[in-house]
Order: sequence, then structure tokens, then C-alpha cells
Amino acid sequence: MSLEDERPPRPDGEPSPPPDGGVQRARQEADAPREPPEPPPPTPPPDSDPPAYNPQASVEGSVPETVGAVPRTAEAPVDRGRIIAVANQKGGVGKSTTAVNLGAALAESGARVLVVDMDPQGNASTGMGISPQQREITTYQVLAAGLPATRAIMETAVENLFAITSTIDLAGAEIELVSQFSREMRLTRALEGVVETFDYVILDCPPSLGLLTVNSLAAADELIVPIQCEYYALEGLGQLLRNVRLVQQNLNPRLRLTGIVLTMYDSRTKLAEQVVAEVRKYFGGRVYDTLIPRSVRLSEAPGYGQPITTYDPSSKGAQAYLALAAEVAEGPRDFDIPMPTEDMPEVVLPEPTPEMDGEEEREPSEAASRRRRGLFRRKGDES
Repeated sequence: MSLEDERPPRPDGEPSPPPDGGVQRARQEADAPREPPEPPPPTPPPDSDPPAYNPQASVEGSVPETVGAVPRTAEAPVDRGRIIAVANQKGGVGKSTTAVNLGAALAESGARVLVVDMDPQGNASTGMGISPQQREITTYQVLAAGLPATRAIMETAVENLFAITSTIDLAGAEIELVSQFSREMRLTRALEGVVETFDYVILDCPPSLGLLTVNSLAAADELIVPIQCEYYALEGLGQLLRNVRLVQQNLNPRLRLTGIVLTMYDSRTKLAEQVVAEVRKYFGGRVYDTLIPRSVRLSEAPGYGQPITTYDPSSKGAQAYLALAAEVAEGPRDFDIPMPTEDMPEVVLPEPTPEMDGEEEREPSEAASRRRRGLFRRKGDES
């Protein structure tokens, strides 16, 4: 045992100080220079600045006022085809005609095109020459039963043009999908294994804003809206654009309105010119330069199950859709073009025909007077 272990304890209970040798060692250790502690590793800088606070984004149900540039994270992959929805809630504006003939014109240029008929009426399927008896697996089975879309693809008589057909059974899909989880994304998931094998996928939407149209908008990258050059040209278009913004905000940030197609243009009427001017006023550069004319050959082609490009390639309708296909093939329209913020009119009013000359009514022509007298002539009256 060393002498340090035999030191008596101090009265206050603290151990006795070490002998001189221990004191010297303690002083040497205290006086020895100490190495500074290693600094903590620097915090890596963030990859990007945090997004600025947007009070509108925190409001539930808020809708952006305009459609701006596509966010970098919302861009479609470059190794997949373009998905284009052709939609307008107004019926009879040429949606199916545009979907079929635009697809056929793009196919003639060498692109692989798939036309998906999302309308229960099945007009696009008929226009591509596929009879109802041939439609075994349709969009109804793809959406309601979850069958792979690859099993529903059918060839058409036009090279490079393919179709997923539709029947009236699709009308029941909206009711059957009401209770399904993520029902708005059924078409998006179905096209995941298909879109990489085509250059264009064109969705022919029904004339409504129901679940079938929402599925199409949720799956599409671009939206083309046909507008007829008639009196009620813009009827309901405002509600369609509001739904586009809601889909963009909640389901599909890639979706953009990339083009307006003016259909049923009749250069002989003043009203058609007024509609074109009014639509270009509100949508500017989003309106395609090509005007689809009102044509008897365009109306006849679906009855023969052929696109206009094969039914009558030299007709004005065929040349118009070939020109439209060239515009579409150039790429999407500029996404920086803002959407109109003011309210759009429900109808395009024609310019009034002057019926008054100053304050006096114009005298009717003699022929009109005779017709009026003959129209209201009573039986037994002499002429």
C-alpha cells in the first residue's frame, strides 16, 4: 500500500491533498495546452430556395386565375407520347370528327396514333370503320373491370392508326365508379403501359363534364377544344375552363389548354367571321390558324367508316385536317399565354342588319308585299 492511500481524511470529508509530486503533476496537466474541439461539420446548403408562401394555396378550393408555365416537376416524360384530350361540354361541335380525322392525318405523316373513344355513343369508333359487333373489349371493360388497355387496342384500315372503341355500356361506368377508390385516375393508370408505344394518344370525350370527361382530363397532357362557328359558340365554355383549372390543381398539374379549333366554318356567312374574330379576341395565340370548313364530304365520311383523309383526300375538309395536323405536330402552343380573365359571352351576337332608315321604316319590296297579302288572304277574297 502506498503512502497516498494512508492519508487521513480532512475534517470536512474531502480527501487530503496529494503530496508535492502529485501537485506538480496536476499543475503540469492543467498548464499543458489543450487542442481546440473539432468544429461540427458544415450543414449542406439546400438544393433550392424554399417556395414563397402563397396565401391562395392554403385556401381550400381556390382556383388560379390564369394558366401559367408548366412547372418543371409537372412536365411529361420525354420518352412517352403526347396525350391529347378533345373536349367540349357542348354537343355537335365536331369533337369526334376532329379526334378521328386529326388522328388519321397524324398517322399519314408516319406517327403512331391511338384514338381512345370515351363517348358512350361510340361515334369515333364508327368513324374509324369498327362496327359494334367487332367491339369485344372496350373502354368500359378497361375502366370498370380494370382490364389492361393493351387488350382493347384494335387496328383500323388506316396504317399507324389504332383505336380503343366504346359502346353504350360505357354510360353505366359513371354510376359503377362512383363508389370506387381514386375513380378519377382509372384511365391514367390504364394508359401507363400504352402511352410509351405511341406518338399520340387522342381522347374523344363525351359532351358532358361527368366522370368520363374528368378521367380524360386527368390523363391528358394537352386539351384541344373544338368550337363551332355558330350562334352559341361559347356556350358553357367558361364552365369547361373552370373544370380544367380544378383538374389541374387537384389531379393533373400537367394539363394545359393548348389549342382552340374552329369548326363548321362557312365563309359565306357574316356570323362565322364574327365568331372567329370573337374567339381570337378572347384566346389569342391559342387558336389554331386552320379553320375546319363546313363540308358535305366531312358529314358523309363517318357513314362509310372512313376518315376524310381516305374517303376524299382532295376535299377541303381533308386538306384542312392535314393542315391542322401539321400545326399540332409542331408541338404544344406557348404555355405562357395567359387565359382570358374576363367573363366570356354565352353567345356571339351577329351584327344587326339595319332595318330602319333614319326614323322611317323601309318600304317592303313589291314581291314581299305580294307574299304577305297571299299569306293572310282569307278564303273567298279576290286577289
